[in-house]
Amino acid sequence: MPTPKSQCLNPTEKQISIAPSVMCADLCNLETEIRELEKSGINLLHFDLMDAHFVPNMPIGLALIEQLREKTECAFDIHLMVENNDFFVTAVANIGVQQIAVHVESAPHLDRTLAVIQGHGIKAGVALNPATPLSAIEYVLDRLDFVLIMTVNPGFAGQKLVPATLRKISDCRTFLNDHDVNLPIEVDGNVSFENIPKMVASGADILVGGTSSVFNKTGSRVENIKHIHQAISLGLEERGV
Repeated sequence: MPTPKSQCLNPTEKQISIAPSVMCADLCNLETEIRELEKSGINLLHFDLMDAHFVPNMPIGLALIEQLREKTECAFDIHLMVENNDFFVTAVANIGVQQIAVHVESAPHLDRTLAVIQGHGIKAGVALNPATPLSAIEYVLDRLDFVLIMTVNPGFAGQKLVPATLRKISDCRTFLNDHDVNLPIEVDGNVSFENIPKMVASGADILVGGTSSVFNKTGSRVENIKHIHQAISLGLEERGV
């Protein structure tokens, strides 16, 4: 199995990471898609793993993730949208992934689940739905390696941004600073060319790119990644970085 590149997951780095959402790729030609993304400098792939219960969708499964693990050195970023978190944590840990986010809304024993993830030597994150308050993670901050802010309601690609979530990204950065915690903020949902500057300016560090950016039909994968970098630059200027 290739050794994954995990340097983009270091929370002390100031660079903005792009994490293409695999569910938005051409699943019939996925290895070709991955090669094109690698040529563009991508070294982090985002997988939305759903169970058709927590969210009413199931675009990809464990077998696909397992087969892709043998095909690329990219780090794997797993977003669990499931009811039985501990089962899926163990399954993807055995495949070999670099970070896992679980939804606070589906984890009744969140501290324990995060401990299980980190016990496998994997970075642990918590995903928050648009209406879930930041206070939900206050007592697990010492367990976290990153925070995933959902900027759409989870389950489907191609949705419109929930407007209040831009403020939530900024509020999350303030919340973390107020608690003296330095964690990267990942954002997922309508991470478009137009929204990226605002997301980065608000404090986003990892951008999950889907149909409105990485896999936008108006350009090639290489062209779209370049466009994303331009949008990131605008956001960093506004952030003052």
